[in-house]
Parts: sequence; structure tokens; C-alpha cells
Amino acid sequence: MEGPYSARFPSSPAGEKSRRAPVFRGAAHERTHSLRSPRTVNTCIMDRPSEHDFVHRPVMAHEIVEAFAPVPAGWVIDATLGGAGHSTLLLDQHPHLCVLGIDQDPDALAVARARLARFGDRVLTVQARFDAITSVVSEQLSDDAGIVGVLFDLGVSSPQLDRAERGFSYRLDAPLDMRMDPSQTLSAAIVVNEYDESELVRVLRDNGDERFAVRIARAIVAARPVLTTVQLAESVRDAIPAPARRRGGHPAKRSFQAIRIEVNAELDVLSVALRSAIDLLEIDGRVAVLSYHSGEDRIVKQILREAETGGCTCPTGLPCVCGAIGTIELIRRGGVTPTAMESADNPRSESARLRVARRRVSKAVR
Repeated sequence: MEGPYSARFPSSPAGEKSRRAPVFRGAAHERTHSLRSPRTVNTCIMDRPSEHDFVHRPVMAHEIVEAFAPVPAGWVIDATLGGAGHSTLLLDQHPHLCVLGIDQDPDALAVARARLARFGDRVLTVQARFDAITSVVSEQLSDDAGIVGVLFDLGVSSPQLDRAERGFSYRLDAPLDMRMDPSQTLSAAIVVNEYDESELVRVLRDNGDERFAVRIARAIVAARPVLTTVQLAESVRDAIPAPARRRGGHPAKRSFQAIRIEVNAELDVLSVALRSAIDLLEIDGRVAVLSYHSGEDRIVKQILREAETGGCTCPTGLPCVCGAIGTIELIRRGGVTPTAMESADNPRSESARLRVARRRVSKAVR
């Protein structure tokens, strides 16, 4: 969800797509997800607001509010709280809902807590990564608290792009960083300077669909040490053939996206978190996911399809005889994209795709 500390408002360079992300903690070779203990704040106790005053531009705000309008009374888990843009709208327009907000970024949480304080005990906020959603719910809510919605707004936030010191932007000179959670170990500097060439090729291809991955990886290794965002952007640019540089926006865009995804393990934890979210939902509860690039959307589509069919292995078009039971139904097959007006007004929303599903069978007891 978005807000003053969140995604996609045009004060930042329009060439950089902005999304919010989960975060990987640990060394570059690790794939386990060790989390600190979540820190919870009930917003009845106001935190001091951030000194930064960000414009509030949540993506597809109307569609998100509409998606959760039919759900019964209960709790919506905002798994990517950010600056609480979507959460604020949901609480304002749906008095029957409460929000449990989860986010990794302590700066974003400070803004969200101040913004949501007026809603009192209808709101809880927790610092954690969203693949810990099940444990967070178990620790923070009673067993009879109904989970009627889960929202994921994926990617990195605009303030992270726009603040040079966060090291996300190819347009702003700063030390390489790209960590959503500043306390985690893995950073862009480690990926860029310590991964071998074959690992860099994998990152660029898998996370950025970069067709010049081999050339770029070779150039990065040759340029080491690469210590700043501008150094990295120049190395990437120079590795791409001149005709290709003139098409599709900044030539370093895909490489920066790919490295950011690697640093924060954005794709690694998404499937775990989305399956957990579906399992938590009450009947008629909804899960909504805003994704911003093809890798994210493929995972979302796959997980929703598995939940819709129950993993049915029967031939398409024939009655199911394998005993699979689907747990959700898609609200609109293929998802929804921003209107032309929103895309023109807010370029960072242009690549967004919203997929929504409804829980149609009882959940397991947690």
C-alpha cells in the first residue's frame, strides 16, 4: 500500500518504475529467511511524524477500495504498508474494516504510524517481512479475529528511489545499497562486486529479462570496484549496443531492477507469502496483489491458479476426478490495469496489474 512514504508519484524521474519490496536478510549465498522479532505498535500511541512530507499517490486506489468493499467485517492485512496510502483509504471508506500493516522499512513505518494514528485501535503496525505474515497474525491477533482481506503492493517505494542515500536510483549518485531494510547484510555493493560473472548473468536474466546480460555482467566485472550508482549505470550503459540504448528508457533500468530484486529477494518470498495469505482468509475474504513487472505477475498468476484449481491434474475440459478442491475464485481473469488517465497522470503506475481473488471454502484453523 502506498502513502506519503510509498510508491509511484511523479515527483521522481518518470523512467524509474516504483514498487515496494520484501527484503532478504543474510549473506549472498543464503536462501533461508531469518527474521528479527516483529515490532508492533498500536497507533493509539502516536509516533512522531517524519520530517519528510511526501505527496500521497496510491496506485489504482479506486480499484483497491472497490475490491475490498464486499468483504465481511474483520481485519485486512496490508502486507506492504509503506506510507499507508491504501490503508488510509480502506479505513476511511469501509468502517467495518481494521488493518494490520506489515512493512520492512522503518522510515516508511514511522510515516504510516503517524498517518494512521487517528484510527486508534482499528490499526496495528508491525515491522517484519511479508513472508512472516502467518506468524505476525498469530502473534498480534486473537484466534477469533477474522482475516477478511490481504493486500500486496509489490516493489520499491518512490522515497527509496528519490533519496540518493538509499542507493536505488540510476539517476542519483550515491553509494550502491538498494536495501529495503537498512539492517540487512546483503547490499547492491556486494552483488555487484562479489558475485562472479555467471551469477551476475543469472541475476540480470532472471530478475530483469535483460537480453544483454552477458555483456553487462562482463563489463561490471571488468569495472570493479564499482562503488556508486553512477559508476554502475555507466558500466551498464557502455555495455549495451548504441542502437539499443536509444530505445525503452534509460539503458540501466533493467539492470538496476534486477539487482534490487536480488538484494531484497523479492521473487523468492512472494510465493510463500501469497500462499500463506490465501490460507489465512475467511470465506468471502479477498486477496489483492498489485505487481509491476512480468516476473512478479507470473508468480502471482501461478499461485492464484493453483489455489483456484486446488492443484487439479485432470485434463482440461473434463470433469475433475482427482479430488482436488479449489479454495478461491478469481474476481476477474487476467487482472486489471490502470486507466489511461491514471497512467498519464502518474507514469509510475503504467506497468501495474491488479489481480483479485475471493476465498470460497473454509480456511484451516490457525
